Amino acid sequence: MSALWRLRRGATISIIAALAANPALADNTRRKIETVVVTAEQTPAATVPSKTESVTAAEAAERINVVNTEDILKYLPNILVRKRHIGDTQDPITTRTSGVGASARSLIYSDGILLSALIGNNNTSASPRWGMVAPEDVSRIDVMYGPFAAQYPGNSVGAVIEIATRMPEAFEMRAKAQSAFQAFDQYSTSDTYSTYQMSAGLGDRLGAFAFRLSANHLDTNGQPLSYVTLARPASASPAGTPVTGAFADVNRTGAPIAVLGAGGLEHQVQDNVTLKLAYDVSDTVIASYTLGIFNQVDNATVQSYLRDAAGNTVYTGPVNIGGYSYSIGPSSFSNGVSRYGQTQMAHALSVKSDTGGAWDWAVTTTLFDFVRDLQRVPTAALPGAFAGGAGAITKMDGTGWYTADAKAIWRAGDGHTLSFGAHYDRYELALQKFNTTDWLNGTPGALAVESRGKTATAAVWVQDAWQLAPAWKATLGGRFENWRAFDGLNYSLNPALNAVQPKLSGSYFSPKASVAWQPNAPWSLTASYGRAYRMPTVTELYQAITTGSVLSVPNPNLNPERADSYELSAERAVPEGRVRISLFEENLADALISQSAPLLSGSATLFNFVQNIDRVRTRGIEAVLDQNNVVFDGLELSASVTFVDSHITRDTALAAAVGKYTPQLPKWRASAIATYRPDDAWALSLAARYSDRSFGTIDNSDVVSHTYQGFEGYFVLDARAHYDIDTHWSASVGVDNLNNRKYFIFHPFPQRTFLVELKYAQ
Repeated sequence: MSALWRLRRGATISIIAALAANPALADNTRRKIETVVVTAEQTPAATVPSKTESVTAAEAAERINVVNTEDILKYLPNILVRKRHIGDTQDPITTRTSGVGASARSLIYSDGILLSALIGNNNTSASPRWGMVAPEDVSRIDVMYGPFAAQYPGNSVGAVIEIATRMPEAFEMRAKAQSAFQAFDQYSTSDTYSTYQMSAGLGDRLGAFAFRLSANHLDTNGQPLSYVTLARPASASPAGTPVTGAFADVNRTGAPIAVLGAGGLEHQVQDNVTLKLAYDVSDTVIASYTLGIFNQVDNATVQSYLRDAAGNTVYTGPVNIGGYSYSIGPSSFSNGVSRYGQTQMAHALSVKSDTGGAWDWAVTTTLFDFVRDLQRVPTAALPGAFAGGAGAITKMDGTGWYTADAKAIWRAGDGHTLSFGAHYDRYELALQKFNTTDWLNGTPGALAVESRGKTATAAVWVQDAWQLAPAWKATLGGRFENWRAFDGLNYSLNPALNAVQPKLSGSYFSPKASVAWQPNAPWSLTASYGRAYRMPTVTELYQAITTGSVLSVPNPNLNPERADSYELSAERAVPEGRVRISLFEENLADALISQSAPLLSGSATLFNFVQNIDRVRTRGIEAVLDQNNVVFDGLELSASVTFVDSHITRDTALAAAVGKYTPQLPKWRASAIATYRPDDAWALSLAARYSDRSFGTIDNSDVVSHTYQGFEGYFVLDARAHYDIDTHWSASVGVDNLNNRKYFIFHPFPQRTFLVELKYAQ
């Protein structure tokens, strides 16, 4: 790999040196390099130097089994949505350089509304709010790789995903019915889990006014998300009530365990409504307002495999399994039971111009609010807790964020296209956990835990895309940010803690540069560099760690991650297709990753919490192919393969991590989708997704991947048949995980799933 990277650096320097020495060397007869234009509303036709991959709604409808909006991304290069089942609300994306636990290292927008929950950097409460966008509202999705565009904050270090929705030009109406079922079989869990979804929408344009109203209802049941396990004791013992039904297995470090049952069996009912209004203030100025409402009821339960001699189900107490004595605590199973209700609301207001002339501009403000977010969990033992009893109520009401952006673009007419803007955002975490005497219906009792905090960023940016010659373009830019963290609080009733966290602030400048060269019509080469500062989130800053009977707060003075990213990309247009190869590198300083270290000064006891890791280096190569009429007329192929070599190169807090693979990043990842169109009505698709194994621990001690909490490799096939019945009606059938691969990415993932849908559009 070292020779490969010397070649990349040498090529980058050669391109820039040639440009600086003689910009006139390009053949003036060659056509100008085309710029990528982002289609989502938040960008006023600004040029974006990042490599971009896109998928349209029409392509997805024919080729991809789409139930939730995030499914549209399924086969884009090096994008994995960690979707554990249909309707999952904890489904972050991975990118070239970021794993499933790094949700704050990507940005996801829908018509300017930020769907990324930058209150944290995890795959639970900080997962993107995909449910705000119904699949039928999507016009197209663009994915921009790397932090090379000045208009985006440092969270763009992985990727920026822009979801553009559509507005009608005349009266339209649509409706869709969809059903899916999954046959799941693992350990003693063997069942069929079903889903149905119905959606409808209408819209129209009445002169200068246009509107779109859509509604979506989803009712889904998912396979287990967890298993209840206990470590096998070192020696045999006759103590405890003899039980049967457990499975002997090993955990991800290879230690023997007993699998007692399944948890996290969710039944989710979700409704989302979107209203979008647009008004043409003039021939060149458009004002729009978007309202999104998402509501969810999620009830989770568990399944115990254990039976006593009388055949009774066992959930707790001292038991004996195969001659070994175990003690099942009250929370072992009850933690997998919950009642969860959410109501979230998003607003976006924008005014923008679209003149196509010298000047264009846009102003956008957005608000995302956790109107209601309440989870009830029992703390008493099952089966009694099924009927009520002691528990906890966790509320996140008041959590949310708002953003404001003002952007402009000036097409100077002398080869320069100057874009610039100002940005402000503010994120607030408000989490309270209460004790209650009745977890099912009781009112909140004593406050047990509280976590609060806010972050805010003000930024200005500028970017100049300069067409130096017909074959050469240089894009230079920079972003200046002032960041603050404040109002941090960690409270606990027992163990006692009441810590007011210190304020933090800092100012950072991120330079960006890109040079593109088109030596002839089929070829284009691009060399890019970008620095990005990914600011710590509230939940990373304001942590609380239980150390025995004491609750402690780690050092909250975390530094932002600083990423220096490079990319050298070559793309060639071929008859009815294209080929792209990209080399990329990310040198990350002060990486924010959870790892083991002493919490108390002078102590040898280690605890896991988020810390700054000195250096992480990630290098890779990505190849992409799009081709129509591959072997014969009517056959389309899109494919990509990525190799990533990512290591921790310096870690003063945990020497055992140095030289190890970065957690959650597999070496190889690939996807491909082939579609055959025998005529205008039919589209038959076969797709594949592949990843090799990765590690979940920073010291790579999780040597076993095919087990609960392991990070396993997989090869999965999907299939779809789409038929246009007439100009209004269409039908589709599909299978995800056609080969029924049983695999874990920490959680057990869906097995073979069948889908059918019927759609009407006017």
